[in-house]
Amino acid sequence: MAKSATTIEQQLDLLKSRGLAISDIEKAKEILLDVGYYRLGFYLFPFEKTYPGLRDRTHEYIEGASFEDAVNLYYFDFDLRLLFMRYLNRIEIAFRTSLIYKLSNKYNTTPIWFVSPSVVSRSYARDFERKVYTSDFKRNPVIHRHHQRNPNDRFAPSWKTLEFMTFGAVMKLYEQLKELEDKISIAHEFGIRQIVTFENYMHTIRQVRNVCAHGLLLYDLKLPQGIRRGPAANAPSERYNLIGALRVIKYVMGQVSTNRSSELSESIKSLYETLCKASPKLKPLIPDFSTI
Repeated sequence: MAKSATTIEQQLDLLKSRGLAISDIEKAKEILLDVGYYRLGFYLFPFEKTYPGLRDRTHEYIEGASFEDAVNLYYFDFDLRLLFMRYLNRIEIAFRTSLIYKLSNKYNTTPIWFVSPSVVSRSYARDFERKVYTSDFKRNPVIHRHHQRNPNDRFAPSWKTLEFMTFGAVMKLYEQLKELEDKISIAHEFGIRQIVTFENYMHTIRQVRNVCAHGLLLYDLKLPQGIRRGPAANAPSERYNLIGALRVIKYVMGQVSTNRSSELSESIKSLYETLCKASPKLKPLIPDFSTI
């Protein structure tokens, strides 16, 4: 049977009945109206007695668990996502730019090389219009204006088309390049020798970006695909977690800008230290960002 909705007062009573300390009821009401009971539950979960188990949960909280600590963890995660997005966007743009520049110049007599069967796989070229260059894609003002001015063009040139493709779509295009040399030239731009490692790193970056873009839980990230050994030098214990992903992001960012890579480390350490000072009980529950 589905559960019924509850009021803010009922939510607070429930949390207190489970052993959660709430020092400022009025402030707690304000936060629940702003953040939401369900969303905040992800940040209350680490304080449950059965954490990290999901089966046979009692939803009872450990001694000393407080509403304020969970809120501090929520805002830390929020700030962490905003911080990551700044650098993830920089990497995405650098990757996109490298692909456009290198291949558009190499195949300079074919401005729509991204649908040429001599450059990409035949199946990718065949399905591009149906899967990428859709009617919605062509409503983009820049693409729409191109076709108004060039009605005989089936596609806009690469420097316009790729600019508005999603990160995932650009990654798919890279993977479908036929010439090994084309893939290697892009990977080497980012200091990675093996194509399989480069693709793995970029997929890791894309997964973190999607988590950040959709407001999902970041600090306790579990990657569905492990990070490969490579120049980011991840320890085996870091292959599936945020620390491992952060080492990948830092490494790739460092190939674009060493200053921005250092800036990322310092900014994350500052956020981490601020959180630990405000809520010391959270320190054993979150990754140790001071090691980055």
